Amino acid sequence: MKQDERLLHASSFGAAATAYAAHRPDYAQAAVRWALDEPVPGLRVLDLGAGTGKLTATLVAVGADVTAVEPDPAMLTELRRALPDVRALPGSAEAIPLPDASVDAVVAGNAMHWFDMAVAGPEIARVLVPGGILAGLWNVMDDRVDWVAGLARVSGSAAIGPRDTPASWRAETADAHLPKTGGAARFGSPEQAEFPHGQRRTADSLVATLATRAGMLVMPEQEHEIALARIRTFLASKPETADGEFTLPMLTCVLRVRRL
Repeated sequence: MKQDERLLHASSFGAAATAYAAHRPDYAQAAVRWALDEPVPGLRVLDLGAGTGKLTATLVAVGADVTAVEPDPAMLTELRRALPDVRALPGSAEAIPLPDASVDAVVAGNAMHWFDMAVAGPEIARVLVPGGILAGLWNVMDDRVDWVAGLARVSGSAAIGPRDTPASWRAETADAHLPKTGGAARFGSPEQAEFPHGQRRTADSLVATLATRAGMLVMPEQEHEIALARIRTFLASKPETADGEFTLPMLTCVLRVRRL
């Protein structure tokens, strides 16, 4: 993805902040615990690109002392509304509003691929203590399930993109989101892991979830509506999703490295 296209997609979420808060899934607790290497209560964690607080809430649930940083004002407003006791600051991965060596871990939920790691890598290393953890978490759809694979084919890459299924996530994140220029020497070898997850959905709420994807948000309106209608037709045709609630099979996937 070109730099200007990346910035367009990354800045698209604010207009849909309320829908994002309502429809995006949380993160599997087992994945968060692994990302933090079995956290002790009070572990100082920075949730970077925290959005509306989906990952922040899970970090709080496992006992972390969380600071959330988010560049988009609308997303930050939703986070503060949902989690009023969490310290939530405006800022970005490229300009983190925290002192040097002030956190034990930096995590990012479905956000690390938006960071400019040439700048963000040294910034993340700056705020981490030596031996601290950098972890990206992504919720992906489990396309080993037949109807989910069919949904991915019908939806197109704007709704279910290159990091949204397990095999493509593994390939895309093997080294693509680690600190590069000025930062590569600051981190050790990457580790990947995947954890079962799921989200209770109806056909309508799953369509609403896919409508919050960056590729969908930047689509021309007519094209956007055609894509959503195609997804609705597919879901109505499948016995697993045609009526009532169902569980969307997912995985929370984690990429973890340690600051040297």
